[in-house]
Amino acid sequence: MARGPAGEGAGRSTARPGAGSILSVLTQRGLPVFTVTTPSRRDVLKAGGLAFAGLSLADVLRLQAAFPAPASPNKSVIMVWLRGGASHIDSFDPKPDAPAEIRGEFATIPTAVPGVRFTEHLPLCAGLMDKLAVVRGIASVDIGDHTPHHILTGFADRGTRPVFGSVVSYLKPPAGGMPPYVSLMYEPPKLYDTEGATYCGPAHRPFAPKGGGLADLRPHKAVPPARLDDRRALLEAFDTMSHVADDGAGDEFRRRAFDMLGSPRVREAFDLDKEPPAVRDRYGEFGKSFLAARRLAEAGVSVVTLKVGDWDTHEKNFIDHKAQLPLLDRAMHALVTDLHDRGLAGDVAVVVWGEFGRAPRVSRGDGRDHWPQAGAAVLAGGGLRVGQVVGETDRHGGEARGKAYTPASVLAVLYRHLGIDPQTTIPDHAHRPMHVLDDRDPVRELLPG
Repeated sequence: MARGPAGEGAGRSTARPGAGSILSVLTQRGLPVFTVTTPSRRDVLKAGGLAFAGLSLADVLRLQAAFPAPASPNKSVIMVWLRGGASHIDSFDPKPDAPAEIRGEFATIPTAVPGVRFTEHLPLCAGLMDKLAVVRGIASVDIGDHTPHHILTGFADRGTRPVFGSVVSYLKPPAGGMPPYVSLMYEPPKLYDTEGATYCGPAHRPFAPKGGGLADLRPHKAVPPARLDDRRALLEAFDTMSHVADDGAGDEFRRRAFDMLGSPRVREAFDLDKEPPAVRDRYGEFGKSFLAARRLAEAGVSVVTLKVGDWDTHEKNFIDHKAQLPLLDRAMHALVTDLHDRGLAGDVAVVVWGEFGRAPRVSRGDGRDHWPQAGAAVLAGGGLRVGQVVGETDRHGGEARGKAYTPASVLAVLYRHLGIDPQTTIPDHAHRPMHVLDDRDPVRELLPG
């Protein structure tokens, strides 16, 4: 389509009714004018690469706010998935008095809480135990692969329920222009399909910076940030014309899209270079996603999910854990310490866990197989009651003694932290009310007094 100088073609009879206001914006702002017809909304929205999969970012935000419900402000959850299922026995639930084929190769060390011991490869976390809570004896499921659906949804059946972050996105309105749910799990070209929004709707999928999301926040190279206001004004002029506004919705969502596109706060939240080198060094390369999660939570993102390491140790369990546990130890220590030093420990809750534990008995190749009967989760922040171990496994770490907790037990605590009652219902595809969790009994020992 040919373009001409500003103002050219303003009097053409081919212009649509009401286009004078649009052309006025064009001429006032020094933007080019289409000589045959006025520009389309899609032309305007392409300012930031916002036309994707048939939906603009404004469309996504509109859908995202379709059923907002008030919730506690400035609260966040960082969920760390130890992909493959780290061995609870070789980390946070050691069995030093068990036979060698059970306890494994690692020694144990005392922690800052008397009577609680960790593996020798977690010295920083051991010194931080007064700021941690460990839940032992978590019973999960094993469906033969490594998907975190149970710890992400609280339900054992995969693909039928929305994940934790999507539920929060659905029930908690976004604040400050930040996306409510960010996933750092995505690793192109493979994108995990386990963070599904199901009946919450596609608008409540996670914002995934590694999946191209950051490109949607980056203005087109031909549109300097200073000209975003020009595009905003032009779009508002379009929306005064009912026959151009194809959905009849208000301008609020479109303005929010432009706010995300032009907000230095949003872009800077994803930029680790804004952190001093000494801070980045504390986290280490392995812990970069922990630092990114802290920045996002601090900026107002409600839920951040990330995955670290490969803990699927059917063989070489002790070699792999010896290599990865110190890196995890460093990253967890840096994150929890940062939250306390920055005054965020009451607002940001952290949970670190795998999809299940590992088998008590050492098997072929010095490995441990899948073990959904028992696992462990470590929590911090969120105003939770820390400095304690909740739950217990038997002398071999094979199953829970007394009450067996589930992923839903932990998620119920995290929902409450965000101001969401686990009894809340969301309509499914058939408009039936579905509870956020069916197992709504939280780990009560963690709840603030």
